[in-house]
Amino acid sequence: MGQILDYIKSYLSSSQTPGAAGNMFWVLVYILLVFAGLSVAVIAMNWLERKILAHMQVRLGPMRVGPHGLMQPIADAIKLLLKEDIMPAEADGLIFWVAPFVVVLAAFTTFVVVPFGPTHAITDMNIGILFMLGVSSLSVLGIVMAGWASNSHYPLIGALRSSAQMVSYEVAMGLAVVSAILMTSLNAEGTGTLSMIGIVQAQLAQGEWFIFKFFPLGLIAFFIFAVAMVAETNRAPFDLAEAESELTAGFHTEYSGFRWSLFFLAEYSAMIAVSSIAVTLWLGGWLRPFPNFLNNSTWDLVFSLFPGVTFLLFAAMCFYNALRMPKHPLFRVQTIGLAGFGVVLGLIGLVLFIPAVSVRIQDIFWFSAKVAGFMYLYIWYRGTFPRYRFDQLMRMGWKVLLPMGLGVLILTASVALLQQKLWHQ
Repeated sequence: MGQILDYIKSYLSSSQTPGAAGNMFWVLVYILLVFAGLSVAVIAMNWLERKILAHMQVRLGPMRVGPHGLMQPIADAIKLLLKEDIMPAEADGLIFWVAPFVVVLAAFTTFVVVPFGPTHAITDMNIGILFMLGVSSLSVLGIVMAGWASNSHYPLIGALRSSAQMVSYEVAMGLAVVSAILMTSLNAEGTGTLSMIGIVQAQLAQGEWFIFKFFPLGLIAFFIFAVAMVAETNRAPFDLAEAESELTAGFHTEYSGFRWSLFFLAEYSAMIAVSSIAVTLWLGGWLRPFPNFLNNSTWDLVFSLFPGVTFLLFAAMCFYNALRMPKHPLFRVQTIGLAGFGVVLGLIGLVLFIPAVSVRIQDIFWFSAKVAGFMYLYIWYRGTFPRYRFDQLMRMGWKVLLPMGLGVLILTASVALLQQKLWHQ
């Protein structure tokens, strides 16, 4: 028993990820934490998307189930679990059953190498970015399987659209990623890295997020990736694979209940995954703003207060909206529930002011805040832009983003090579 406790405690003083340190206990703990955190993030994203879109369209959104509809995602999950699971009579049973699990597995596996901090990752691979891009691309296999196995025209067309869309935008996305990887080689040794943690450390060493590197080349590469990742995840205005206006529901038309919810879970998980890639490559990953310029103890203290202050602001918003609730007996439960949720957020905020907690949570907070910004953009795009036609979608991928990606890659390589020559003179 003592040896097991020593094995568990041995990692607490390590400066490596659990996978790199070879500690399987903490690897399992991190996997469970990532799985639980991702599931909660999907639930929160479901509620936030419906509420934010509602406010954009001057309506209330979910309000009935829990205060301000906070329990609506849980009610939806229970409904989907209890709903009858229907399989078409002529469907390929095995592939129909496996397809949603393939999509979910691909979405969740990408988080094996996502660095929420210098040690807050399941493991660090020397080919981490290639692993992420490769595994995330496998989700289209599950989509094609779902469309084909349904033995129905609409799902098959949706699946083929999705595969064509993935191929079209994967190339431009890859070129943008290579441009960012080239920027990691700007050091005395002239060697780059494919490690996700190494990419963030390169931005810290160079004192500049790669979105600002070789301006405007880094910004253009980021823009290409940002557009491609929306298309990769089949989100509006590029949601042609599941366009309800002409394909009913696309590749998952014949799915219902729990299996449909797996596609839903995978889509939101994939959105978080590609947002994590963008944050890591161009926005400094877990780094706080201006880590090189504002790096004295005073600024460290100021930025350490941000997590707690953020949660206290969320709590204040809950109290403010609770006070604005109609003073009617039917709204009493809503008011108490919203105020109670504000109390929970406030307590979390106070805990985050504890120095030992604040130090450990800093990296995760800044990484999550940046990813949350991308998730808001997903919602904003959905509520703002009309859907592209499929020919417009293909034209954008092959005739606009691909030439832009090639041009940025060539220019980035040229500027990097010139800087390396000046470095060694």
